[in-house]
Amino acid sequence: MSSLYIHIPFCKQACHYCDFHFSTSIKKKSELVEMLCKEMQLRKDELSSNKIETIYFGGGTPSLLSSEDLKHIFEAINFNFKIAEDAEVTLEANPDDLSEEKLQIFKDAGINRLSIGVQSFFEEDLQMMNRAHNATEALGSIKMAKKYFDNISIDLIYGIPEMSNERWKKNIEIALELGLPHFSCYALTIEPNTALKKMIEKGKIKPVDDDAARAHFDILTTTLKAHGYIQYEFSNYGKEGYFSRNNTAYWFGKQYLGIGPSAHSFDGSRRKWNVSNNTKYIKSLEKGELPFEEEVLSEADRYNEYVMTRLRTMWGIDLAEVKEQFGEKFKEHLLAEALKEIKLGILEKEGERLLITTKGKFLSDGIASNLFFLN
Repeated sequence: MSSLYIHIPFCKQACHYCDFHFSTSIKKKSELVEMLCKEMQLRKDELSSNKIETIYFGGGTPSLLSSEDLKHIFEAINFNFKIAEDAEVTLEANPDDLSEEKLQIFKDAGINRLSIGVQSFFEEDLQMMNRAHNATEALGSIKMAKKYFDNISIDLIYGIPEMSNERWKKNIEIALELGLPHFSCYALTIEPNTALKKMIEKGKIKPVDDDAARAHFDILTTTLKAHGYIQYEFSNYGKEGYFSRNNTAYWFGKQYLGIGPSAHSFDGSRRKWNVSNNTKYIKSLEKGELPFEEEVLSEADRYNEYVMTRLRTMWGIDLAEVKEQFGEKFKEHLLAEALKEIKLGILEKEGERLLITTKGKFLSDGIASNLFFLN
């Protein structure tokens, strides 16, 4: 199984919290789409598996693509790769981009899953984050999208400064009333070199409160579990049959090819990442040159990534798999380090699996780092 990721590096405006690569100018959109197709042609033989089972349009804002853009990209995908008949094809969309016409375009192009960046149903939150849509568009876009798509996920952000528990509960309540099969919910994080970090430093916005974020997380997990959603990864909740196949493939260390500026790729032992600059990306590919850097992961690096990604999921760490992939030395190290976390009640051993407990879920990244193998 292989996955294809396509990065669309354009946005209408910059969200205050975002540190992804994008441009607010779409002057070079046509040129960039052309180079996306050229990169696919040049890299089509990099994946050992000749069948693509998930395609993911991320960004940036992929919903800015026109019908002609999508047609061109899908022609390149189908020409260069073999696509599974039941492939999951996801496109990230912003509420303000969605219309009856646009939704029909996406459906006709072959998109079968939408991920809508709602973030909040409250105007004050959206304005603080500098989102391009308003609360009315957040709600209306989802109701409209349900006419065209069954498989819809929305993003929500918690831990927003001055967001009360009551407002967060109302966000969840509105989302549940819409009857969606999947939610991705993230704690607001303050990334370096973002507008949000600068505003907090200047005292214009209150700092993120970790205790408030933890309270929001507890409310979220309890409420969604009561409504039949499965927390199959720390930030992702889905009804049975609606887990993101693209994200699950990533957590299980499957191969993926990343196309576009700043896109990452992984073949099982090597990681590559494209230049995070639209102009440099376009100029390189115009000359037939691939604008990426790469690193070969050591055995310890691969083990550490396995621990970090799998521990965030409901499947946890498979001890037999650790031994098979990395050897007895790594398994013994893992069990020795895990014993400390088990005694603290934040990790548990069920048969041949190590799983995060309810108590430890908000601490998963820290727990993972404690299990790392350091050279």
